[in-house]
Amino acid sequence: MNPFKQKRDLLAALRGLKDGEHIVTCGACGSKYARETLAENLYVCPACGYHFRVSAKYRLKITLDPKSFHEICGGVKGKNPLSFPGYDEKLQKERQKTGLREAVVTGTGKIDGYKAVVCAMDIRFMMASMGTVVGEKITRACEYATKNKLPLIIFVSSGGARMQEGILSLFQMAKTAAAVSRHSEAGNLFISVMTHPTTGGVTASFASLGDIILAEPGALIGFAGPRVIEQTIGETLPEGFQSAEYLLAHGFVDRVVSRQDLRRQLAFLLKVHDRRAKR
Repeated sequence: MNPFKQKRDLLAALRGLKDGEHIVTCGACGSKYARETLAENLYVCPACGYHFRVSAKYRLKITLDPKSFHEICGGVKGKNPLSFPGYDEKLQKERQKTGLREAVVTGTGKIDGYKAVVCAMDIRFMMASMGTVVGEKITRACEYATKNKLPLIIFVSSGGARMQEGILSLFQMAKTAAAVSRHSEAGNLFISVMTHPTTGGVTASFASLGDIILAEPGALIGFAGPRVIEQTIGETLPEGFQSAEYLLAHGFVDRVVSRQDLRRQLAFLLKVHDRRAKR
């Protein structure tokens, strides 16, 4: 018997997996876990630290104080502004699959008692691509935070602009960037938390404008993909290019924070900002 497979089977047995139980395989090291085991570890692989993708609602649940979240703009739902073939059906399918109206959830909540406006993008909904509704919800969240002098936290995850909405989706880059700029000019804090993956027009707009930019370990962060860049410049890219750790080393990200430590880190930043604001 393959000794590597034997070792993995032994580890699986020690983790309490049973026949017929829902098993999840780590995308990095191949370790297998019961879903309950992963949930206890916030969907981070205990063996290698790989961060699984999580939904927007789960993200808010593990980050915010219990029962403190209040959604804003929850009724906003996208249409088909360019009458793109099959787009209406695609949106309906995504809503049924995720239980969401769109690819971002916005609202207010508290972290260790400190109130903030929080947005969480959900990669399950059309790769959290930014169309008119995603841009509008993030803009309204920024404006609400500005009006009420609240810190803004955005958990970013996106495949880029939504092609079914054409130039209208690209307009959202300028709109969200302007809203974030007004929020900053009013003296408010914006924390951008980049998760896997953060790409395209979202990276090139509001996601990169945080006063503080955090990232989860191993997150892919960039504009175009590595293959496109290599074909464009005709050169081989450095190993690990566009990873959160690479960008931290080159000054694009302020800190790489594991999911288990993220809530504590955010609470600390809100506490420091709150003390400075009261001076």
